[in-house]
Amino acid sequence: MDTGPFQLPSEIVEMCDVAKRIVHDELLPLEPQYLQHPGHSFGTNQTATNLKLVFGQDVLDHLTKISRETGLWYLMVPEEHGGSGLSMLAQIAIMEQFNYTAVPFPFAHVANILYQSEGDQVDRFLKPVIEGEKITCFAQTEPNAGSDPGGMMQTHAVQDGDEWVLNGTKMWISGAAESDIIMVQAVTDKEKRQRGGITMFLVDRNNPGVTIEEPGIQTWLGTRPSQYIVHLDDCRVPATDILGEVGNGFRLGQRWLTIHDRLLRGPFAIGKMQRALDMSVEWAKQRETFGKPLSERQAIQWKLVDMYIDLQSLQSLTYQMAARADTGEDIRTEASMIKLVSMNWGARCLDDAIQIHGAMGESLELPLTLFYRYLRHGRIGGGTDEIQKMLIARKLLRD
Repeated sequence: MDTGPFQLPSEIVEMCDVAKRIVHDELLPLEPQYLQHPGHSFGTNQTATNLKLVFGQDVLDHLTKISRETGLWYLMVPEEHGGSGLSMLAQIAIMEQFNYTAVPFPFAHVANILYQSEGDQVDRFLKPVIEGEKITCFAQTEPNAGSDPGGMMQTHAVQDGDEWVLNGTKMWISGAAESDIIMVQAVTDKEKRQRGGITMFLVDRNNPGVTIEEPGIQTWLGTRPSQYIVHLDDCRVPATDILGEVGNGFRLGQRWLTIHDRLLRGPFAIGKMQRALDMSVEWAKQRETFGKPLSERQAIQWKLVDMYIDLQSLQSLTYQMAARADTGEDIRTEASMIKLVSMNWGARCLDDAIQIHGAMGESLELPLTLFYRYLRHGRIGGGTDEIQKMLIARKLLRD
């Protein structure tokens, strides 16, 4: 396994090889059925739902057993919580393998900020999420507060004795209908707002003050909606269900975005780009036009070269930023860079792959159009290209 200047320990390389074998032996054979099924939807917190919907409980149980027996289930869980304690670089190298296929692999999806749980929050929220018994979703975005949530957020919370009363509406909340715990940001000090005036609440999905509009918002990411509008109407939340400290919620949200919605976009794109390149090389060698294989056409060769350069560049950049994160460095700006380039280069790579395959590239029998939609969506979801550039420019001009 080529990791460039980042030499992974042999045990991590072995885990990457295990992941690769699982992908080829277990997941790729399932892919045709997965691609043809109209019901799967976008989102890592949709993994179990999608597997059960498409293949049934037996397949979900089988893959979950493999995940737990190999230790991959705890891939991203810190050692103090029973996990592998792997470095971010190692996690990214392994996750890259699983993003080679459209079929999701089950492992513990834990929002990194949930490790801020204290007291009985650990047993009520953190442990059930680690073990896959509960699912979380992140609720920051609002109808009029997308790119500027700190300045425009309207959802607010007022303390009433030992409880807080939340009111407001969240929009574009991924997997809200399937989630058990909604991590809700709400304004608790209108003057301070993102500078100490936004708090993170752990809200039970079945709280009587929570209403999720169904069937959800239909997008091109799947025939089954994965984005939802969440209404909070006099939603009472115990003070004990505040994550972290009062007023620290915006900072926690940024920490979640830095890793889960920005840095991890790197391996999300790399795996798909590698698959697209492999498929395109194979197709170019076997597909003939006017008596010659496509591989002999310069126009096709140059597309393959562009795809390869983008892939190698993104992998090197992602590994570098992951390695810097492992040193404890603040990589918020660098994570924005990963999100920006991974989604742009990834979408460009998939666009070339579809073009190389011609009409077959548009076929739903191949994963290319699905990969393209996921990557193109990433230029908007979690912060637009323009927002990432603004954040990067802010650091350049400040430094």
